Amino acid sequence: MTAPLFLVPLGALGDAAGPGPAAYRLEGPEGRHAADVQRLGPGEPVLISDGAGRLARCTVTAAGRSVLDLAVDAVEDVPEHSPRWVLVQALAKGDRDLLALEAATELDVDEIVPWQADRSIVRWREERAEKARRRWEQTVAAATKQSRRARVPVVADLASRQHLLHRVRDATLALVLHEEAAEALGAVELPTSGEVLLVVGPEGGVSPQELEALTGAGARAVRLGTTVLRTSTAGPAALAVLNARSRWR
Repeated sequence: MTAPLFLVPLGALGDAAGPGPAAYRLEGPEGRHAADVQRLGPGEPVLISDGAGRLARCTVTAAGRSVLDLAVDAVEDVPEHSPRWVLVQALAKGDRDLLALEAATELDVDEIVPWQADRSIVRWREERAEKARRRWEQTVAAATKQSRRARVPVVADLASRQHLLHRVRDATLALVLHEEAAEALGAVELPTSGEVLLVVGPEGGVSPQELEALTGAGARAVRLGTTVLRTSTAGPAALAVLNARSRWR
């Protein structure tokens, strides 16, 4: 079984391309989970990452209450992907948006943008917005550890339509999933660098006004297949298609 991964503060493993520490003490919430919940002990392998690409392969040398002492066997710097995958996920009811970003993280997404779509029933307002965004970040962090990623995907601020249109114009390639699109996602030529922006609507879908605005800003409407997918499924399915054509080769 792959060694479990735990997240440590940025800078805890030294500067990029540096040798890294020879030993590390894992404590706090991550140490408690490793020592008290997973009950890891001496001799067992552990991965630790600063969430920004620096990954250390370690061996447990001692275990105490809510703390592990680790020998750092090797440190590597995992580069950023190029092109970057950016998932624009519309807010959705019933935690379907959380299901989408959890799977998207496992499928190597680089950034997730929460989007207040016209047909989103869920609304992020004032205090709720910050609380909801923290929940997205917690979900992404948990999925990062589960999938043994060295980089935690960025969770951007909530995007309005105008902000999203700016992202579309700046992207190397912007794609909107739509069940009535004539062009198949699998047939789209992908760039070799830059940013691929993937827009997914809520349960009610992207509104005609949004689709017109997005395509007017340069996005291309694409379909995945012959079936209509839920918002929790569409983004991860599209990322799998993109990965199969690039990163998984």
